[in-house]
Amino acid sequence: MQKLTDIGENLVNNIASRYGLSHDAVVHMLVAVNNGGGSMAQFNCPELGGSGQWMRGGMTMVGDMFNNGLKNTVDNLCNELADILVNNQVFPVIPAGTPGSNQWWPGDLGTPFSSGAQNNIRYAVFPNRLAVELNGQVSVYDTLDNNISGVSQQQGGNTSLTFSSQWGNISVSSLPLLSGQSIEPPQNNFAEPAMAPQQDMTPMPEPVNTIEPMNTATLDSTAPQYSTNETLEIIEKLAQLRDIGALTEDEYNVKKMDLLKRI
Repeated sequence: MQKLTDIGENLVNNIASRYGLSHDAVVHMLVAVNNGGGSMAQFNCPELGGSGQWMRGGMTMVGDMFNNGLKNTVDNLCNELADILVNNQVFPVIPAGTPGSNQWWPGDLGTPFSSGAQNNIRYAVFPNRLAVELNGQVSVYDTLDNNISGVSQQQGGNTSLTFSSQWGNISVSSLPLLSGQSIEPPQNNFAEPAMAPQQDMTPMPEPVNTIEPMNTATLDSTAPQYSTNETLEIIEKLAQLRDIGALTEDEYNVKKMDLLKRI
């Protein structure tokens, strides 16, 4: 359980009495609001409906989504806890650069230009560096040529982190680890070219010609049949076409023989 100062203990006991909650439940919510920088909280408190989220001036989500009374209770509680954190020293002062401190990153990194928290993970962004804290373990990554604009945690039970840069969404595990322990299994470094798949060098079989020879008998059986007079008239017209040059002598003879077969 998170240690509190004497002032913090008195404030927590007072809130627990007024809200009808246990001491531990109020401390849990206090830590959640503190991890969210006083403007948001992600919590899992059985006395407040289980898992939920709170955003100051925004939406409040609880396990029983249609319980407006519970939503109001969580909203009022988190707002009051956020005000307490601003105006009171409720947690013991922890030296900067040590786990549990509000300045939990290594001191030589200086002051981050962006920081935040999601669930049980905190992160801070520095020039060319990204610090991540998970369960008290701090890891520092080299951000290479990325300009980080945001960090997000994948939904679910894992600790997969991605960040947004001018190159798109990048996995934190793809960055070079400078100190600490990787928070997730390593993946392919985005800066490395993907390995080309190995090609199968087995010779391909020669293509088989599946086109069957034309069955002229079938064509002849389906061709229209003409009477003798009709055939002679068509041959006469073909001869006229031959005479004017529309058909060659060979084309004329082929068509004439074809017509004669249909008599």
